[in-house]
Amino acid sequence: MITLGKTERRARMLRTKPWTPYLYLAPVSLLMLFVFGYPLIAIFDFSTRRIRGASGPFIGLENYRQIFKDEVFQQAILHNAQLLLAVPILVIVGIVLAVLLYERVAGWRIYRTILFAPFIIAIPVIGIVFSNMLSLNGAVNELLRAVGLDFLALDWLGSAQMALWSVMAIIIWHEMGFGVVLFLARLLSLNEEIQEAARIDGAGWWQRLWYVTIPQLKDVTEFYAVVSVITMLAWVFPFVYVMTRGGPGNATQVMELYIFNFAFRNSLPGIASAVAVILFLITLALMIPLFQLRARTEMEGIE
Repeated sequence: MITLGKTERRARMLRTKPWTPYLYLAPVSLLMLFVFGYPLIAIFDFSTRRIRGASGPFIGLENYRQIFKDEVFQQAILHNAQLLLAVPILVIVGIVLAVLLYERVAGWRIYRTILFAPFIIAIPVIGIVFSNMLSLNGAVNELLRAVGLDFLALDWLGSAQMALWSVMAIIIWHEMGFGVVLFLARLLSLNEEIQEAARIDGAGWWQRLWYVTIPQLKDVTEFYAVVSVITMLAWVFPFVYVMTRGGPGNATQVMELYIFNFAFRNSLPGIASAVAVILFLITLALMIPLFQLRARTEMEGIE
């Protein structure tokens, strides 16, 4: 009884302390602050220094001035912006394919596996395979010649006009399966009675998609859009590095590759850090409206 009384008093004391939840969160919060906060602060600090070796003198915004005067950097920003055009393609096509699979197309499980398979293939492998397929004498051009479209045959990754769009197409092919699986998982969790009621009321396939299905996919759509935006800004480096190295010329130069070149090839970590800060701020600026939209959606769901 005495032990039980002590336990109850201790539990009561813990419940009355408003800082108790923060006490439990403190160890993990400190660890997260160290793991993520310290590198971020260090990058901001490096971006204001002329670093040679481990440290260097403070030069303020000089690194940023040099960057914005560099035409290669301007091209890199433009190319990342162009890659963002892939986001609506990924979302729209992903939804349509997921709905088609949800409607139980014959052999839909096989199609689901085929669509998701590229997402689990290592990017260097994808880069090597497509570099060969899209070369002047690769499989794509051989197919074009076989059907009488010789005039379309070209070195897809070696053409300044087509290289970036070819890389974008490969990224879409790689990322599409992830979106399809996300949308399909959400569809499988929905109440089919709503779809059946719309079908009985005479709604066609496109009407059901637009007025019934898409509104129910809003939360997943927002999440996938956020992931896709981050991909096009900060996760395209392996595709570009393996397939084009930013070429031909600077036709596929992106900010990640620009950072890599200055950090490891030119040994100018100060400039590389400044570009990393700019990339972080651009990504954050694009993420804030998406997160606000997602928060508003969650509040509407609660209400």
